[in-house]
Amino acid sequence: MKPLIEGFVAESGIPKYRPRRAEKTAPCAAGCASGSDVRTWIGIVAQRDRTGLDREQAYKQAWQTITDANPFPSVLGRICPHPCESGCNRSENDGAVAVNALERFLGDWAIKEGLGLDVIDAEPKRESMGVIGAGPSGLSFAYQMARRGYPVTVYERRPMAGGMLRYGVPDYRLPPEVLSAEIDRIRQLGVEIRTNTAIGTDISIEDLRAAHDVLYLGIGAQLPRLLGIPGEDGPGVFTGTDYLTRVNQGETVEVGARVVVVGGGNTAIDAARVARRTGAEVGLLYRRTRTEMPAIAAEVDEAIAEGIALELLTGPVEIIRANGSVRGLVAQRMRLGEAGPDGRRQPEPEPGATFEIPADTVIAAVSQKPDWTSIEGVGLQDGWVATSDLGRVDGAIWAGGDVRGLDIAGSAISHGRQAAEGVHSKLRGVAPPKMDRLPPLEADRVNFDFKERRPPVRASRLSVEEALRNPTVEPVSTISEDEFLAEVGRCLSCGLCMGCQQCWMYCTAMSFTKVLNPSVGSYYTLSLEECEECGKCIEVCPSGYLEVT
Repeated sequence: MKPLIEGFVAESGIPKYRPRRAEKTAPCAAGCASGSDVRTWIGIVAQRDRTGLDREQAYKQAWQTITDANPFPSVLGRICPHPCESGCNRSENDGAVAVNALERFLGDWAIKEGLGLDVIDAEPKRESMGVIGAGPSGLSFAYQMARRGYPVTVYERRPMAGGMLRYGVPDYRLPPEVLSAEIDRIRQLGVEIRTNTAIGTDISIEDLRAAHDVLYLGIGAQLPRLLGIPGEDGPGVFTGTDYLTRVNQGETVEVGARVVVVGGGNTAIDAARVARRTGAEVGLLYRRTRTEMPAIAAEVDEAIAEGIALELLTGPVEIIRANGSVRGLVAQRMRLGEAGPDGRRQPEPEPGATFEIPADTVIAAVSQKPDWTSIEGVGLQDGWVATSDLGRVDGAIWAGGDVRGLDIAGSAISHGRQAAEGVHSKLRGVAPPKMDRLPPLEADRVNFDFKERRPPVRASRLSVEEALRNPTVEPVSTISEDEFLAEVGRCLSCGLCMGCQQCWMYCTAMSFTKVLNPSVGSYYTLSLEECEECGKCIEVCPSGYLEVT
């Protein structure tokens, strides 16, 4: 812990440390892509004995806090790369709090208990909302508008709602029944989801503009980019999104004994692992190093453990065919050159360093872009829609998710919520919620002396052999209730009082008084009239909530 900041010095030469309460932003909350108040929902359960809640009451309040920002806790608890954990102040001590595992437990518990989503304002509004695309961003917007009393209709071209959560994430990572359960809750708020409805074919964009006061574009980026190499056209070559979609729709996709996947993102890793579950030998080509791979690191580790061979600093040159069928791929060794416009070092071919890789199928998963067919009159920048901070495009058009640039599902959910807040504020003439954050709490202001050191919970998992034998079964389990309760207890409540009583016990002047009806973050009042300015309370505060005035 960092030494106390030097306080005021009295005439005697003795430093004086006058305390003040100063809430700060917890790094988990700052890192949460969906905008969830992580510290609060964990604190509700961890501090339930101090606030007078029983377990079920605490679980429900915690889940309600999550779903205030994110209606998909069970989904994100499985697929999110959890940037919240990366900044956790326990990371360099004994390991980050396992936020993803905690969120998944609460999400699954709420599904089992049949909990419904909260309504903010039940008074019906006259303004109609139209949403194009039933992916995470469109459904998030629909949810937030419906809970404020607006009529919402979602238009989805595919047979089922969910977008890439449904059609692009393998079943072993996200069971379809989990996704369906969380979508059904949104329907229960009165949201109408019209599936098998394509814009331009079944209904025109002009009809939608006439039917709705506001349109939200959540069409995602499902149009794949091709490799642009000889031999690409023809059987035996799939894009990553097409391959995953066909598998998720229940098709039996023959890939043969040898599969080469090109790409380094999550779609590439998912496609490689799905192909591996057919029994094929799978190699993955990526033109940069492992450090630059945008895929979730844990998913890459699991792919390697499952026997997928990584060919790094390697790019595709040509697909080899014989009698029309794929027989292999010519690959090129690469090296990293100077940084490009995006700040990343650009891959350059190693002269003369080409070689052949045998293959029956090639899966290209290099990138995706939005498909703007039949949606006209939207200002684009290099194929992506440009919006304000809250997602406004122009007039009554708003947008979010991957149409604004490729990102994770949590960001798409956040876009939908922020746009809904912006639309509601504009229609009702009220100020939108402030997006400013308090200063973050750094790890050197946390006092670990009053918390037991123990590693985070690790969910049980199938062996590699079991996972490959059961291709649609989740290899990672939801943690048990005992593990859940133990893990929430590891949270340090960074930047906010957790009611630990350290300040109250160490203060000889009795400047701290317990409140009668405590809640998360509110356990004591502080009076400085009798304060001796010794600084003990600041020094023993585990969460960095107290600081020198």
